[in-house]
Amino acid sequence: MRIVLAIGATLLITYVVAFVVYGAVAALTGLEPPQDGSPVQFLLSVLVVKLGLAVGFVLLFAVAREIWRDRWLVYALIWWVLFVVSEIGQAIAPDYSWLEAGAGIVAEAVYCPLAAWVTAKLLTPRRGEHVAT
Repeated sequence: MRIVLAIGATLLITYVVAFVVYGAVAALTGLEPPQDGSPVQFLLSVLVVKLGLAVGFVLLFAVAREIWRDRWLVYALIWWVLFVVSEIGQAIAPDYSWLEAGAGIVAEAVYCPLAAWVTAKLLTPRRGEHVAT
């Protein structure tokens, strides 16, 4: 049950932080959302991507929780580096701007440690407690 809660929390964190950061960047710079497809399709596609991220993020932590429980910030940093490289790769392509990549890097700098901390709290047993997965 805690894994499901951690996945839900990570999904919520990544989805909300991404929209807050991109919304702020859009308000400050005029960055436009993708014009192809409907807003509902865009929101749904972001939700599905963030769901995949949340599942992988939490399950990898759970599998190696003995390693990561006291090193959740290192865990977050590893994920953040992965995302930074991914954002740079996307920005090289013609359909993604450096502004979008920068916003993504900022959002990931917020949600990676926040999600790692929440995941560690939910999946690390307290003294004398056994956490069933």
